[in-house]
This record gives sequence, structure tokens and C-alpha cells, in this order.
Amino acid sequence: MEDKPRYSRTTDIMELLILMQSRVQGVTLNDIQKEFNVSRRTAERMRDSLIYAVPQIEEIENFKSREKHWGFPNGYMKEFINFTAQEVANLENLKKFQLSQGYDDKVKILEQTINKIRVLNRKKLPQFDNAIEIIMQTEGFVIHQTPRYKFDLSMLETIREAMAQNKKISAKYNNKNKIIAPFGLIYGSKVYLTGVEEDKGTIPYCYLLHKFSDIKLTQDSFDKGNFNLDEFSKKSFGVYQGECFNVKLLFSKNVAQDVLNYHFHSTQKIKRNEDGTVTVKFKASGDKEILWHLFKWGEDVKILSPSKLKKEYIQMLEDALSNQKEK
Repeated sequence: MEDKPRYSRTTDIMELLILMQSRVQGVTLNDIQKEFNVSRRTAERMRDSLIYAVPQIEEIENFKSREKHWGFPNGYMKEFINFTAQEVANLENLKKFQLSQGYDDKVKILEQTINKIRVLNRKKLPQFDNAIEIIMQTEGFVIHQTPRYKFDLSMLETIREAMAQNKKISAKYNNKNKIIAPFGLIYGSKVYLTGVEEDKGTIPYCYLLHKFSDIKLTQDSFDKGNFNLDEFSKKSFGVYQGECFNVKLLFSKNVAQDVLNYHFHSTQKIKRNEDGTVTVKFKASGDKEILWHLFKWGEDVKILSPSKLKKEYIQMLEDALSNQKEK
């Protein structure tokens, strides 16, 4: 593995210093290799150079790992921590994107974070703000057409408190009274609360957050067992869970390059065929969301399997065509 050019070495050493301070257990040589994409020997030189320059760095005992760790067991060196205009501009762009998606709660948190960073850069604030403004004028996001549903942010506070304490909530959902054990929040084109409704089994369901009202914290506890929100989310193509399909798609060579660089699902397997077409396979639930997504590829995609999904797609296309014809 080739080393990076020498001009980047000082920057890497400073980044390694920050990385060591960000981890209570310090970093290993493997960590340095992965983070900076360098060889083992270069990782050793980086570690040794930093230890020589900063004697406060110590070897940290880690009983869970056989690897040696280095870091700051007795504190940190905050004078080496600094924020760049590019980093803050990235947060500002993220705030704009979240605002466009209707994630008002996330926007509020980001605003608070940015203000705290501005306080730390108070001495050079005018120059700092100018640099951020220049970056913001030259970078942006494509606007996506997505629905924006408003909901009371105080609801999120109650839900998060319930999740932290493993307490159920009482609420109205579509004007119907419900008792729900809240497991997590999923952000997509809409915001969903994932949880299990009382007296309706143990299978989690996704509820649209904007359809809730009158949410209150109860004193009833719940145990979500080994539920993992990340794993739960990966099972579906979108949000809704249901029958799982082993999907096999064939894309024409007209869109081959786009497909090869596209993320359909975490389980996807993509293969370019000799004739230039591309075969995509993945396993997921959420048939309606799969079909809605395929619609955007038009005549350049064909469902090879399963036959049930193909029949649903043909019916959806026929319904759409029928709706466009004059009556």
C-alpha cells in the first residue's frame, strides 16, 4: 500500500491526535490503518511521531481486546480542537436538507449545535462567517419533491422520554385511542414511530407520526427484548414491513452505469452481464414501495422474479394507463 504524499502528513498527525481524544479507550494500530488508509508501518510511524510530540499520550489497558491502545486516559487537550468553515458549512447544508424534508426537530438540534460551535470560534467570528457564506453560495442540494407533514415537536419529547424509560404512551391515532410501546423513530419521506400496540401481538408496526395527537406518557413499562431498529429497517425496501420477496430485476444497457452506482437495498447483489444489461438481486418486504420505485426506471427495467410481484406491477401499470385515457 502506498503512503500518502508528504504534504498531508502534518494534517494526518493532527487528525490522529483528535481521534485519540474522541475515544475513551484510545486507538489501535488497526484503527489508524483503517482511518487513514495507510500501511502498518506508516501507522506505527504516525503513532510514534505523535507520542514523541505529545508525551501526555499513554498506552491504555483494554481487557476486552488483545490489541494495544494509545490515548489520553487522564483527560484531553482541548486547545488542539478547532472547527473549520467547511465543517460548519456542511452542517448548514445538512440543516437546509433536513428543513426541505420537514424534519423540524432535527433542524432545531442542528441550529443549537452550530451556535455552540460559533461560540467556540467567537474570536474570529467575522472571518469565520464570511468563509462559511462563500462555501454556502457554491454548494447546495437538489430539491426533491417530497410530502411535508407538520406535527407538534412536543410529541417527540414525550416519545423520546417514553423510549428512554421503556414506558408506553397513550395517544389518538387517526382519532382512535391507542396504547403503544414505542421502539424507535424512522425518518424517510415521512416520519414514522415504530412500536407494538397493546393487545395486538408482538410484531412492530410503523405509525405515521403526523397522524398522532394527544400523546401522553403512561406508567406502564415494556420490554422490547432484542429488537434492533437498524435491522428492522433493513428488512423492508422502504418502511412498511410485510411479505419478504427475493427480487430479481433486469436493467437495460441504457441505464447500466446508473444502476451500477445505485443503492437499492442493503442486501443487493449487482452483476453486469455480457450484453451490457445489469441484473440486480435483493431480499426485502414492502411490495408497494418496491413497485413505486421501479416506476421511475420506465421501460429500462424488467421484473424477472417473483411472479407475484411482476403481476402486481403489470396491474399497477394498467391502472395508471387506464386512468390517463379519456373517458
